[in-house]
Amino acid sequence: MLVNNAWAPSTFLGRLRKATREELLAQGIPMTYPPHRALLQQGDESRHVLLITSGVVKVVASSESGYDMLLAVRVAGELVGEMAAFEERPRSGTVVACGDVTARIIQVNALETFLTGHPDAMRAILHMLSARLRWANRRRIDFQAYDSLIRLARVLAELSQAYAQPTPDGDGKRCDLGVTLTQNELASLAGLRLNTAEKRLAELAAMGLVERSYRNITICDVPKLLEFAKVMADNPY
Repeated sequence: MLVNNAWAPSTFLGRLRKATREELLAQGIPMTYPPHRALLQQGDESRHVLLITSGVVKVVASSESGYDMLLAVRVAGELVGEMAAFEERPRSGTVVACGDVTARIIQVNALETFLTGHPDAMRAILHMLSARLRWANRRRIDFQAYDSLIRLARVLAELSQAYAQPTPDGDGKRCDLGVTLTQNELASLAGLRLNTAEKRLAELAAMGLVERSYRNITICDVPKLLEFAKVMADNPY
């Protein structure tokens, strides 16, 4: 996702100095993936990371019982697959292209060498990992601290801060969520059952905070949603 020809500042690439970013973008092998293609497969023992250069991907994990859960959404400028690569363990989730996606395949030893020689890239990696841990911690806290309506609103608010795109007919307050999510995927992010998420999403729509269409959610008033969800206005990523 590019904003005014610059990488979104919340992403890994967006945190790098221009020279470091250009050098990193020359690393690895470029690849193109069609919609719904798996870029990484859960359980695989490959030792590379993917640097997403365009498009949006979802990270999905499956339990032994067959339950699928959406863990995260990643956009252009972000790394995926780094956890398994650094730990030398099997992939903990499957990464799926939401639409057309381009990425660079970088072997972990090449990435480690690059990070050693570029302190700003090492800092960016640490920021990225800390932000992802903070997201996971917030979801655990939300599960105990808030009811289902607030939990869903908080997920939507934080997704909108990271990915939303202003609508052309809005006044800066109205935006599209920026990622395509099914209600089941949205429910899994908020830790809700599907029927509960559907009811709570309808309540948020009745309150004038969101509008729903096929696989798309529009935030009608971002400041009001942030206030209702008790989310700080700064970007959590």
